[in-house]
Amino acid sequence: MTSTTTVAGRPQRSRLSRLIRELWFQVVLAAVLGIAVGILAPGLGEDLKPLNDWFIALVKMIVVPVVFCVVTTGIASMDNLRKAGRIGVKAIGYFLVLSLVSMLIGLVVANIFQPGAGLHVDPSSLNAEEVPKTATEHATFTGFISSLIPASLLGAITGDAILAALMVSIVFGAALNMAGEEGVPLTRGIKALSDVVFRIVGWVMRLAPLGTFGALATVVATYGAESLKQLGYLIILFTATCVVYVLVVLGAIMRACRLSLFGLIRFLKAELLVALSTCSSEAVLPQLVRKLEILGIGRPVVGIVIPSGFSFNLDGSAVYLTMASLFLAQAMGIDLSWQQQLIMVGVMMLTSKGTAGIAGGAFIVLASTVTAVGHIPLAALSLIVGIDRILNEGRVFINVLGNAVAAIVIGKWENDFDTEQARRVLHARTTTPPQDELDTAKVSAGK
Repeated sequence: MTSTTTVAGRPQRSRLSRLIRELWFQVVLAAVLGIAVGILAPGLGEDLKPLNDWFIALVKMIVVPVVFCVVTTGIASMDNLRKAGRIGVKAIGYFLVLSLVSMLIGLVVANIFQPGAGLHVDPSSLNAEEVPKTATEHATFTGFISSLIPASLLGAITGDAILAALMVSIVFGAALNMAGEEGVPLTRGIKALSDVVFRIVGWVMRLAPLGTFGALATVVATYGAESLKQLGYLIILFTATCVVYVLVVLGAIMRACRLSLFGLIRFLKAELLVALSTCSSEAVLPQLVRKLEILGIGRPVVGIVIPSGFSFNLDGSAVYLTMASLFLAQAMGIDLSWQQQLIMVGVMMLTSKGTAGIAGGAFIVLASTVTAVGHIPLAALSLIVGIDRILNEGRVFINVLGNAVAAIVIGKWENDFDTEQARRVLHARTTTPPQDELDTAKVSAGK
């Protein structure tokens, strides 16, 4: 009898131990603990903010090396440089279409449900000082072009500007490709560096639960129940729109690719949870690149689509921009005609490009658009600044998942996607292996 109990108990303990070692489970557990601390000990919760700041800083430290290694080796190993240009053109076209669709969805929802109607806010009662100073740093086309040009070649690789690093990586990879046999030793060296960089990524990602714990403890302690009650309708409406967007738009795209959306979400659960908790899609860029390669997407496609997508394909932010703009107009009693709304969408299509997936980026774009269009006073942003962090949850979820779907679409479009491997990975019921076992899993999935 004792023997039976012991034998029966072993699998259960084994499953539990495996679950505890899973990154996504550690992130969920840390999120629960962070919320509890924020509610029960708000003072301590506010003091835990550095945990999230440190985690984000560690991720930013490794993001640019990942972009450089992946993009450079991807382009350098191409048989034809035209493929790089073709991938880039297809990706930008896809990004523009999805961004427009996202903004129109936000526009329609805000017009139908009128989340800001009835507030009757007096403009003179608004405090412009509550608007963060960073919101006045408006995005401009010339500023965007300037951000593409680094001060030096090596400076782009050692800095933290993704767009500049992406441009240098493309140029460097193209030069290596054209160098032929003379560039092979350097290409091999960068591939070896890539293995080292991704090992560091694995170590950094193991600290994600600490970042999650600090982030949620601080958010709950700082923004508490008052902000949720004050603008609860907008939060619920935006969240519901995000859910519908994922299920309808991204679901339709995945069905067209004959793949499972829920399988993809399950495969990327750790990355999505980290993005949600830290409110930064940039925080999962290195890990996302690695996971999509395991899924069966070619390195050239992943290397170009994902880094550029995190600046150009922010569909969650696009939904937020139109909904938030109309909310502010409705709250101020400003009736925008459909012509004015379409002009606003056009301005947002320009100002929203080139903002990397950093927490708060969409708020800066919103300020830029409000100023450029001129129909809504900038001080109106103080109405939503308190809940912007909460709204950012839906934005980053769609941004990360949407870019993963974009990589799949471009991969299939380029015939650089192993559909059978993707189906095996997405339909697998087993959990994702640790980072140091990802290469083994990739080889096994390809058998």
